[in-house]
Amino acid sequence: MTLLEPRVVTDSATPTPAWWQGAVVYQVYLRSFRDSDGDGIGDLRGLIAGLTDIAALGCDAIWLNPCYVSPQADHGYDIADYRAIDPTYGTLEDFDALVAHAHRLGIRVLMDMVANHCSVRHAWFQAALRAGPGSRERRRFHFAAGAGPDGELPPNNWLSVFGGSAWTRIVEADGQPGQWYLHSFDSAQPDLNWRNPDVAEDFRDVMRFWFDRGVDGFRIDVAHGHVKALGLPDWPGADDGTGGHNAAMWDQPEVHEIYRDWRAVGDAYPDPKYFVGEVWVPSASRLSAYLRPDELHQAFSFDLLVQPWDAARLREAISTGLAASEGPPAWTLSNHDVHRTVTRYGQAQLLDAVDPSDMISAARRTGSVDIALGSRRAAAAVAMLLALPGAVYLYQGEELGLPEVFDLPQASRQDPIWLRSEGADLGRDGCRVPLPWTKDPGDFGFGSGASATWLPQPAWFGAYARAAQDVDPDSMLSLYRTLLRRRRERFAPTDPLLWLETGVSNVLAFQRGCTLCVVNTGPDAFVVPEIWPTGERILATAPAAPDNVASDSTAWYALPVRSPATSDSTSPEHH
Repeated sequence: MTLLEPRVVTDSATPTPAWWQGAVVYQVYLRSFRDSDGDGIGDLRGLIAGLTDIAALGCDAIWLNPCYVSPQADHGYDIADYRAIDPTYGTLEDFDALVAHAHRLGIRVLMDMVANHCSVRHAWFQAALRAGPGSRERRRFHFAAGAGPDGELPPNNWLSVFGGSAWTRIVEADGQPGQWYLHSFDSAQPDLNWRNPDVAEDFRDVMRFWFDRGVDGFRIDVAHGHVKALGLPDWPGADDGTGGHNAAMWDQPEVHEIYRDWRAVGDAYPDPKYFVGEVWVPSASRLSAYLRPDELHQAFSFDLLVQPWDAARLREAISTGLAASEGPPAWTLSNHDVHRTVTRYGQAQLLDAVDPSDMISAARRTGSVDIALGSRRAAAAVAMLLALPGAVYLYQGEELGLPEVFDLPQASRQDPIWLRSEGADLGRDGCRVPLPWTKDPGDFGFGSGASATWLPQPAWFGAYARAAQDVDPDSMLSLYRTLLRRRRERFAPTDPLLWLETGVSNVLAFQRGCTLCVVNTGPDAFVVPEIWPTGERILATAPAAPDNVASDSTAWYALPVRSPATSDSTSPEHH
């Protein structure tokens, strides 16, 4: 038996672990959650109306995707004003009401902090366009002269995550072609220059603005990307075809100064604020650098998200995530950037190594989708996920078992990836379709039905409606509620993970506290060995005899209380 024990952080005034260490956080893609005013777009009042459902699910916090003022070129990830709510979603008063109601329900509120880039409509960028080369205004961004005799080529060969060059040329005030500006993502999202003190000072103030309104923390978008290498050198991988990680564009040493600064801001509050990073780096050692005691509290362990449905690969990803973290990791199987879990697990599960530089591509599978198989595996996967030590993030709609929507009309697609690839890449719209609340025709209870939803819902969405699953004890929603309730009852954040050797390549098993979790990714039932001291079966995601774990399923079993000696973390091996 192999012990993997996360370091547990406790408040100096109490012996209890910090709230976030074992939290379950519900990710809200606001424009697709619920519509209160009939315009076909989700909003803050719609979220307030749905908070009781999130509380009933058993979640400890919500994470809101960006709801700041934005032209919506990338649905909020292009921010024009960091201190205001976009009118599409409501007002600051609505936001304050959301925070107050969430706190009454015992739900903490996390916001999305997008600080690698802003919007071309941000006041700073508009001022930079007017100010001219070499100005203070332009030094807040990455403006540079082009290459070539007339500056007609980009300053370097960096590529945008969304496809094409990472540079766009502007027209100067005199009407002539001028400098180029850097955008790691869409051309509507100019990268900020974090080597400029104006940028650091402004974001420090932005943090305090929201913390003073009761926000409990931030999820930091593209946390590894804020600082670029001095001189902006060319990327060899772009020219020789090797691809991979552009070391000059991401994960610069100076990025850690940002998080030490933000951590000091958050720690100054009576109830210290929480930071979790979207950090996509090529190794566990690089990830751990972001999790030092004076930087981020947690970072997402994306390695688990991108793995195929294979016991060995899942076990390796879990071990890597636990080893990389200074504290309990933040786990997730889905988010607003990747195909939905049911779809991914219902496709061919190729065991090729994934590219650690591109989460969106690494998480995708190909081929036809077996929805029944994908649903069965998705249920098993979340049962495994919720038995792990650390925080768990659940993307909205996963609790309903929603599949990816592939057949959106081309005219309805809005993702910049779709647009920049000229339709070669379907992008991320398929996991962002507005949620079905009821079976009612029109918009399935998403809003009043007065307006078409911002992305069209397929006719089959009603089969996944929340109202129908509410009263079905065998639904995916009922399973999620059971899992979250059992997680609270059975696990403490301090419980380490101990692997059990199953002797079967497609079955993994681990113990936490008084619970054994067995995951069977193979085609045949797994018989729990008689020598394992299992008691009653607590839950199973698929029917089977009490001592069997059905194919493509997960089961939890009760275990006798362990004595302190058997969980001694001073030794990595227990037999």
